Amino acid sequence: MPVDETLNARMRDALAAHVGISEKRMMGGLCFFLNGNMLCGARRHQDGVGRFMFRVGKVNEPTALQDPKARAVIHGTRKLGGFVRVDASDCDDAALLRWLQLCLEHAAALPKKD
Repeated sequence: MPVDETLNARMRDALAAHVGISEKRMMGGLCFFLNGNMLCGARRHQDGVGRFMFRVGKVNEPTALQDPKARAVIHGTRKLGGFVRVDASDCDDAALLRWLQLCLEHAAALPKKD
């Protein structure tokens, strides 16, 4: 599952104004963190589709899944609570910023990790 540098660049650009952002390769792609807490990720899946993954938090997940373009994240055989995925083709720049705002609000409420 190749890393998708185009999706990563979109994510970096959208997060550029925020302090405390870091990156780490994991889950077959690249994940982004705020003060050590996972925010989101991006990768190209085996089916060739580029997708964004957003950590919205378990409290926000039901509301997030009401968006017809959002799906639950399944990693292997396990559903990841508090995460949703959106195909890159369904996530223009304005939508990306809206999803990231939800992720940033969730992560900002968590204690910092080193």
